[in-house]
Amino acid sequence: MSAAPQQQQQQQQPRRSAERQARPISYPHPPQDQDAQETSPLLAHRTASERDRFASRLLKILLALAAFLLLLLIAIIIRQELKDRRDPRWNTGRRGKPFLAQGTHGAVASENVICSDIGVDILKAKGNAVDAAIASAFCIGTLNMFSSGIGGGGFMIVRDPQPCSLVSAETQHEGEASTLAHHRLPRRTHCASHTVIDFRETAPAASNKTMYSGRPGTQLLGGLAVGVPGEVAGLWEAHRRWGSMKWEELIQPSIKLAKRSIVGPQLAKKLKLVGGYFMLEYPEWSDIFVNPDTGILKAEGEEIRRPAYAKTLEKIAKHGPKAFYEGDVAKTMVEKVQSTGGILTEADLAAYKVVVRHPLTGRWGDRIVHTTPNPTCGPTLLSLLNIASLYPDWISSGPENADTVHRFVEASKFAFGQRTRLGDPAFLNSTAVQDVDRIPTTAEAARIKTLITNVTHEELSYYDPLFDIGEDHGTQHLSTVDSAGQAVALTSTVNIPFGSWVMDPATGVILNDEMDDTSTPNVPNAFGLRPSPFNYPEPGKRPLSSTAPTIVEHSDGSFFLALGGSGGSRIFGSVAQVLLNLDWGYDLSQAIERPRLHHQLLPAVVSAESTISDAILESLKSKGHNVTVFDINMGMAEVQAVMREQAPGRHARVFAASDSRKDGRASAY
Repeated sequence: MSAAPQQQQQQQQPRRSAERQARPISYPHPPQDQDAQETSPLLAHRTASERDRFASRLLKILLALAAFLLLLLIAIIIRQELKDRRDPRWNTGRRGKPFLAQGTHGAVASENVICSDIGVDILKAKGNAVDAAIASAFCIGTLNMFSSGIGGGGFMIVRDPQPCSLVSAETQHEGEASTLAHHRLPRRTHCASHTVIDFRETAPAASNKTMYSGRPGTQLLGGLAVGVPGEVAGLWEAHRRWGSMKWEELIQPSIKLAKRSIVGPQLAKKLKLVGGYFMLEYPEWSDIFVNPDTGILKAEGEEIRRPAYAKTLEKIAKHGPKAFYEGDVAKTMVEKVQSTGGILTEADLAAYKVVVRHPLTGRWGDRIVHTTPNPTCGPTLLSLLNIASLYPDWISSGPENADTVHRFVEASKFAFGQRTRLGDPAFLNSTAVQDVDRIPTTAEAARIKTLITNVTHEELSYYDPLFDIGEDHGTQHLSTVDSAGQAVALTSTVNIPFGSWVMDPATGVILNDEMDDTSTPNVPNAFGLRPSPFNYPEPGKRPLSSTAPTIVEHSDGSFFLALGGSGGSRIFGSVAQVLLNLDWGYDLSQAIERPRLHHQLLPAVVSAESTISDAILESLKSKGHNVTVFDINMGMAEVQAVMREQAPGRHARVFAASDSRKDGRASAY
């Protein structure tokens, strides 16, 4: 049965009684020790009080089972809808109008115009690009809480300009040995350090490889899906290293918005899509997202108040990350997660640490590309670019060349075969690490190029996947640049819309369901591929991510572009297509808005946005591809980018564009 009529009916019903709304969310709890289970004789042999106690326990078991089955049904429906964007409810209205912001000093591109403007206000107040990114990220978590927030995590890459005299030759070429092979970059006249901050969620200490076996649905929704949040720690680490304004100044705009804001277009769409499944029933959600007069979910333009979340932000602003990872905030979050079946503890929160990593560095044409390493899909992004660069006519052939489009699809399939080798590097053995290191090399690209023919190949093994990797979802991306050339590309997430659907009412924090990005040991899929052991849940492990925040420089080292995207497994392919579009002569907004293709190996289908020409689609079919066309309004992935036309100076121009697929709008000054 389709969920659409059910959701529509829920939205039209009056608000439930206070008694029903006060009922806590009933998620299944972790399995208990079998020795602690009821093992007494038959009910007939008990005393009256024993029979009453037994009946009470039996009722609780039946209620828990019913809650589990309901959760399982909802999880199956949601997972299928996330995989199948042909569902008409994804088409919830026309996408926004494309807009190219222009300035001479700095710019911010995010998925919400209010957050882009807040970032630019920080730049105008003499803040730098890191300050702007922090302020914008807190804003996104406040207004677009369905995609990101302090209950989640992510990755960022930071470009910090430095005098070349302070940057060693080794540092200038850091990362090139593994990605560029025999290529060497020219001596740079503009220098910068490049740093990756990994603030990805981690698996709680009580996690184990089989924790979801036989318990479908609990990996996606409920407390057991929650990983240890990393966003506050990640933003704090960036501020500690590069921030120029006071920490609390960067959070104040979001505190104000948490106290009072309005439903934006994307929030309205997400409420319509999934809100009816749970928000009408439970007070921590309905108090915020349900109109008390009509009893239905709020629509675009209606007022939103998040007082508990505002108080939490005030504590973080005053006391830093300690206020989040310790004390009352941590205690109540843990209580909520555990009451909904989770295993998160206060010790997990107190022990959370970001990981500072070196970026991967490669080339695209005469430009230098810096991106995030494993466990993100930065390696596969560089692989795509390396393969494309080996075709001399790739740029000259243009975007409407059928052979070029076919080659991109085939390169994407090989990239997704490579993706099955990725996982938290702290948990990989030396052989697995070597396999990952090989992915972004030009030698590996040359090997793959010999395998790309004029037709596609039906045999899955042709593209050399090792394992099955599940599809991830959601996410937000923002990019910033300031007048000095400092730049940030930051991608963060709570995974599916509204994360695990667990909100702590005391703090207003919406908890992620990032454990859904892990793998579970079970039987092979229909294609004979087993789940990746590199991605099994283990204490402290970071799940694989499809994100690829990226910074691009000119050959002399000066800043050119910061970009990244949201949209799960579609992210790195979308970032690659934007880079290709720029080289085909499109401006930044046009490069983002152009229709895209996507192939992730499994399923064996080319997803094509509906404005791609019929000639290209027919050519792909003639080469053996299965093609599915998606409405352009549904969104395949969403890219946000900032760009500088030339090095900082009197006549430099800055451009910024946010993807209209998510109603984004950038800001510049």
